[in-house]
Order: sequence, then structure tokens, then C-alpha cells
Amino acid sequence: MPSPIPLTRLLPKDFYPTVDIGTCSSPLTKHPHGSTLQVPAQRLHGKVTSRLWSSVIYWKELHSIQPAGSGGFGSVYKAKYLGETVALKKVKKCVKNQLASRQSFWAELNAAHLRHKNIVRVIAATTCVPAGFGDESCIGTILMEFVGSRDLQQTIYGCAEPLEADRWLRYSSDIVHGMQFLHSQSIVHLDIKPANVLVSSDDVCKIVDFGCSLKLDRGCEVTPVSPYLSHVGGTYTHRAPEMLKGEGVSAKADIFSFGITLWQLITREQPYTGDRQHVLYAVVAHNLRPSVQDRAVFQSEQGRLCSTLLSLCWSGEPRCRPSAQELLPHLEQLRSHLHE
Repeated sequence: MPSPIPLTRLLPKDFYPTVDIGTCSSPLTKHPHGSTLQVPAQRLHGKVTSRLWSSVIYWKELHSIQPAGSGGFGSVYKAKYLGETVALKKVKKCVKNQLASRQSFWAELNAAHLRHKNIVRVIAATTCVPAGFGDESCIGTILMEFVGSRDLQQTIYGCAEPLEADRWLRYSSDIVHGMQFLHSQSIVHLDIKPANVLVSSDDVCKIVDFGCSLKLDRGCEVTPVSPYLSHVGGTYTHRAPEMLKGEGVSAKADIFSFGITLWQLITREQPYTGDRQHVLYAVVAHNLRPSVQDRAVFQSEQGRLCSTLLSLCWSGEPRCRPSAQELLPHLEQLRSHLHE
């Protein structure tokens, strides 16, 4: 019988002593007390924006639920909650991999206690879903701030308007600030990509979808991945080589993913073409990376600086990649060249 996955890997330390995950049939260590997700939270009153997140959802206060999108482990809806617009995410049970879908739900809560302008805020989360608000395939519900219906993927590939350098530099800076805060809290996202970055009505980028995230072991820069953590991985086009090889996880995996995302912002092209398995093999065995050699945008002085930064971010050696904190001066240097 394998040892259970450490609950600290998926939830902040302040939460896990009071967690009972029986209603989710989670493989994680089960706490003998209580019957639902219990977290230290203030009673809900006042505006949504003034509260910490809670394990209680007042279902009668949830109205005007409209589909807004869907992904591998769930569907997202726009709704009204206590008079305010929110995003409601239903995490569904994956028929092919039920363990992964359950782990994905708990991984979503890694960032639930965080407050940062470049991270989508969690309002409430629960595994108790009354009849009429879910179905048998729903294993948990998460209420989040509603940022908008536009993500960076749509901005890059779906908009006819130009994506000027000052704009993609601002977007990049938003993402890096969000990553830097996550990493300072020992959380790695592990699925940084344009589709997981929402763009607000104020044109501010916010990182969302923590279903692949991990909490690093305290005091460790690299955390070995348990073979029983089946949700870890992220999107193959943005996955760091060490992740593809099944090696330890560190914050540098997010830096690699950011490098691919930055290339997409600059070029507005897809990073790879061809068979998925070929790409996976070539990234690891032949250091395949998105092309910069034949792109005119990388021929200017600013372009050469971008090319150098990309090479650092997607280095095959995690230790050679800059930290999120170290990325910020590089982006400032790019911005200064833009205004010369």
C-alpha cells in the first residue's frame, strides 16, 4: 500500500490540519473530524471584495449562472453572488482519470489564501454541492473574482489589432510579478501559458487555473514529484524539459513556461508545429525551442535583447534560468530600449 500523498503538497499549512476530504473521496490523508472542507475564514458579510475566502457558499445567493468556458477538468460560469459578478468553476470528475481530477480540485486551493493584483482571487470553495447546482460528475465548486471573458490566448491570436511592444512588455511584467509572488509563497503554477492568463477590463493580466500547481516543500528549491500525483504536468508545448523527464519540480519550471509565452506575445505565432510526440522528444533530446533565427522582430537591438532573454528562460538547465525576481530588471531594460 503506497504512502498517501502529503497534504502539505496541495494545501497551505494553515489549512490542512482542519481539512476533511471525505466528500471528495480524495487520496490525500483524511482528517477524522468534520464533514466538509473547513478553513479559517471570517463569516461572509459585506461586499465580496472585502472578504477572505471561505468554505461556505450561500447557494441561494447565487443567480444568473451563464456558461463562460470549459477546460480539461471543469467548466466556468459567469454568475451573480451576493449582488456581485463572480466566476464559478465546477471541477468535474474525469472518467479516464478520476484521481487526477480530484487532485486538480485540491491543487486549485494552493493559491486560495493569496491576494495579489496579478493573481485571480478565490472567494469560496466547497465539495458540498446541493441538488440543482451540480451533477454526479461535479466533485467541487470554486467561486472566484470575475476578471472578464478575455484571456491572453484570445488577445494574441484572436484580435486583429496590433500587439505593440509596450503592450506585450506590460503584459509580460504582470505575469512575472504574479509568478514572483507565487514563488515567494513556495507555490509553483506549472501551467503558465496564454490561456491561463486573464486580461481584465483595465488591461491587467491575472494568472488563473491552479489545477496543476504544487506547494514546494518548505526550505527546498526542488521538490521531488510523487508518482501518485497524477495531475502534475501542464501543457506539453510549455512544459519544461525536466518535467518531461519526470525530474524534480522547482520554480524554474514556471520560468521556462513564461519564456514560451513571451515568445508567443512577441511573434503572435504558435511555438511548435508537427506531431506532439516528436515535439516532446525534440525538446528534451535536441533542445528544440521556438524559432528566433528567421524572425525579423528579433533583428533589432531590442529584438536581440529579447532573444537573449528567451534563451535564458528556456535553458535546458533549470539552474541557468533566472528567477522571476531576476526577470524584472530584464523587462525594464527592454522597456528602456523601447523609449530611447
